[in-house]
Amino acid sequence: MTAVHLSIAGPVAELRLDNPAKLNAFTVDMLGQMAVHLDTLDRNPGVACVLVTAAPARAFCAGADINAWGDLTPAEFARTWVRGGHRLFDRLARLPMPTIAVLHAHAFGGGLELAAACDIRVMALSATIALPEAGVGIVPGWSGTQRLARLLPEPVLREMALFGRRIPADRCLSFGFVAEVADDPLTAAQAIAARVADLSPRAVETAKAMIHAAVGEDAGAMIEALGSAAIAASADRAEGVAAFRAKRKPAFPGT
Repeated sequence: MTAVHLSIAGPVAELRLDNPAKLNAFTVDMLGQMAVHLDTLDRNPGVACVLVTAAPARAFCAGADINAWGDLTPAEFARTWVRGGHRLFDRLARLPMPTIAVLHAHAFGGGLELAAACDIRVMALSATIALPEAGVGIVPGWSGTQRLARLLPEPVLREMALFGRRIPADRCLSFGFVAEVADDPLTAAQAIAARVADLSPRAVETAKAMIHAAVGEDAGAMIEALGSAAIAASADRAEGVAAFRAKRKPAFPGT
């Protein structure tokens, strides 16, 4: 069953979780489906912004379906479930175009980690965020103690991970975790995405890479990508390619 959908309407794409019976919690199949969609987005230069949404339910995403990982061996849990989900969310974070998480309802565990992998978040006033993993005997595994440590005040992260507290939307807005709290977060996010579509795609992509390098989001890859993009536009690169194809010594102009 397809439980993660991708739709593209002009410059705006929507990546949508669709497992409402389980509060949009992740299954193994959903991780695989999302990976395929991220490949599609990564190869589509026409997409200016991605909205990460979920089917109507009492939660934007309740995390990971316990039935998906409850019977895994310790090795399978660490290698397949935790590392696989972590790699997937890293890929979402490193998409070249801006991403907006649309939190129409609660974001718990992996759902919060999914939202944290997006560039910004728009949240309903009635929604909350939480890291409830300790209540089922595990710890956050998809960047909950790493990426969130950069995005949240340390005491707030401790409240959730160590004390199991839920954080309401107004507090999330007060410390900048969400860009906007709205009665209709999808409409608000669509308005933001429409503005992004009017901006320079290359400038936005480059700015995102520069920010990622600054905050340590795969800094090595971001720096090499920026350098490679700069050299790809040079006359030296054009001369090097031409000389190789002509089997001659290159005469680099230095520009």
